[in-house]
Amino acid sequence: MSTAVENFIKAIYKNDKHDGNDTKPGNIAKKLGISNAAATDMAKKLASKDLLNYEKYQELRLTEKGSKMALNIVRKHRLWESLLFKLFDMSLHEIHREAELLEHQTSDFLANKISAYLGNPKFDPHGDPIPNEHGEITTVDNSIQLSQTQAGKSYIISRLMSDDKEFFDFCALHGLKFGNRIMVTNQFQNNKMTQISINYNTILLNEDFTNIIYVNEIN
Repeated sequence: MSTAVENFIKAIYKNDKHDGNDTKPGNIAKKLGISNAAATDMAKKLASKDLLNYEKYQELRLTEKGSKMALNIVRKHRLWESLLFKLFDMSLHEIHREAELLEHQTSDFLANKISAYLGNPKFDPHGDPIPNEHGEITTVDNSIQLSQTQAGKSYIISRLMSDDKEFFDFCALHGLKFGNRIMVTNQFQNNKMTQISINYNTILLNEDFTNIIYVNEIN
């Protein structure tokens, strides 16, 4: 499959599973930076290949075949992120950018070799789950948005759901990374802001950040 097809399938998967956006062709077009007409044409083409279901004015839904393809692309992307992070200590934005290119040039054979070299990791450096070679995500996600946490409780950062460079630069500067512990010290509900303590520093985050930082409570 072409890079354009793989990106289209992956965009539908990500919108449906993670981004909270609907999967109508217009939204997929916006995500990929293409015209609405081009997205509609691509959707019709992929529907003819049994990769998705297309109905005019309705959301796009991946078929079983399409979902398997999406998970295979996601697996390769997240394995590359994990490898680049381990070998070169690249930033979270840098590994995402490079993995976007490498995922399309990677055979299943190489993906399995990378996974084995890394010890078959379950998560990438962003905290996103890595599908196994059968296209299955075997981990259970019980994380919640930082915006939904309670003041006075401690949490572990489980996921940073973004591809924005400034967001990752901010997180790196303040130690906000997968696996780190934070204390929620206050929730300013009216102003939609969350105050946290990490590494003896106090940080005030707005909803744009706290909705894409996911955590698990420490019991």
